[in-house]
Amino acid sequence: MKKGFTILELAIVIIFAALLVVLFFLQKTNMEAMQRDERRKEAINAMYYALEEGFHAANGYYPETISEDNLKVMNPALFTDPLGINLGVEGSSYSYEPANCENGKCQEYTLRAVLEKEEDYIKKSRTN
Repeated sequence: MKKGFTILELAIVIIFAALLVVLFFLQKTNMEAMQRDERRKEAINAMYYALEEGFHAANGYYPETISEDNLKVMNPALFTDPLGINLGVEGSSYSYEPANCENGKCQEYTLRAVLEKEEDYIKKSRTN
């Protein structure tokens, strides 16, 4: 009688190991998407507070567009989504939607981040 593993035993171990590797990569991909979603929420919150506590408090209205030029209190890197696309550029997961505007002065807005694992994250102006 020879000692060792049978082909069936080796096949079971290989299948089990492959299953673990697949589960690991699925979980890793899921965690990375959740981290990107958290970064998106943080950026939208930063834009919201910069608009409310900075721009609106100083000017009494909201801008027609937002950028690092008019939201100077914010880290400029936050205008770029986790995929490297800037706010206002097609394909960005961030959007700024001003409303009730006249001569570049808006009375309200909606900030939106399109998330991968949840519904869109939305912040609206306090004056809504």
